[in-house]
Amino acid sequence: MSTPEHFASPVPGSAAADDYAALSACEIAAAVNAGRLSARELTAAALERIARVDVELRAFTALWPQKALAEAELIDRRIREEGGARLPLAGVPLAVKGTEGLAALQTKRLVAAGCVPVGATSTPGPGTRWQTWGATARGVTLNPLGKQWSPGGSSAGSAVAVAAGMVPLATGSDGAGSVRIPAAWCGVIGLKPTNGLVPARDRAGLNVAGPLARCARDAAAYLDALAGTPGPRPCAPARPLRAAWSSTLGFAATDPAVADTAYARLEALRRAGAVDTVDVRVRLPDPARCWEVLRSRPDSATGAAERAAASATAARTRAALDGALDTVFAEVDLLVSPTTPHAPHGHDGPGDTLSVALTWAFNISGHPAISLPAGRTPAGEPVGLHLVARHGREADLLAVAAAAEAEAAAEHP
Repeated sequence: MSTPEHFASPVPGSAAADDYAALSACEIAAAVNAGRLSARELTAAALERIARVDVELRAFTALWPQKALAEAELIDRRIREEGGARLPLAGVPLAVKGTEGLAALQTKRLVAAGCVPVGATSTPGPGTRWQTWGATARGVTLNPLGKQWSPGGSSAGSAVAVAAGMVPLATGSDGAGSVRIPAAWCGVIGLKPTNGLVPARDRAGLNVAGPLARCARDAAAYLDALAGTPGPRPCAPARPLRAAWSSTLGFAATDPAVADTAYARLEALRRAGAVDTVDVRVRLPDPARCWEVLRSRPDSATGAAERAAASATAARTRAALDGALDTVFAEVDLLVSPTTPHAPHGHDGPGDTLSVALTWAFNISGHPAISLPAGRTPAGEPVGLHLVARHGREADLLAVAAAAEAEAAAEHP
């Protein structure tokens, strides 16, 4: 673990930290592989920026400067000495979700692709049931889009580190929306891959590893490294993807301002030719009790008959959910909603609102899902646009993400 001094002492000899913050992961890897920049100077720039920016935001719980610089030097040496070794994520500074660490499968695969882990990020602390916040020994993690708001969770610090330009990529894990919700509230991309693409992190098979990133190409490169199946660079869909919109999925109490903001983003994508919205009825069963039963541990205080009844009810809900989604995806390529039913809450918690209401059904069904920045409500609150695709069709999600970036760039050149 790091000492507090790591958050206050810039690393000497680094490149300009603000110049570094504007680079994507793929741009960094291309520059390092070509010898235009060194992994060491980029790692030093990342550590310098973290030391300066994270004093206020508190995204990191630990930094690993010596280990990171040593790893970066090893990458530079490999590229020099191995006949021009090419690593897909060479020299990319990586933030690691604190509950995973360096031994996690996705961290090891990203390191093998050339990433340089620089530190551990905040996750929720003990004492409350809600998981949409981040805790550090220095205080709660702040949202860079508005310090009065929670950044979401449980991949709280990872989303903040990416949104604030401290790293271009960060690891997350999503058991009910823990990648997608902080992505929505911090204005970045959060992808939950298809369940089973990599081994789940929980015995129920609901918790899936996934990236926090600022652009579609970086999320795609992360996914390639994670799954070991390199694919083409994401680009806008060759044809408009058929999309069904639902602000509630049939059961959630979604704030009208959040729904309107997300729908306006979907309409912009329709005008840009990325999607074709079609009128398909979406009415999913509320997954709350099913999810809770699937994730629960055996309790000796609960009788066998009661456990069996709960499991049977959960199985019926899961079957109904799968059937409803099969019906939707027989008509469309994408199911679209807001990422959360409400705007970011403050640091005192969400109250009675259920932040995962629109996300956790797809941890049960296993469908891949992504949160894209959707803009802000009239009150200035950040909103995410949540897209769900057929199993194994992450490429459709990343294609729409690429189209969204192109549309935003054209709108604000």
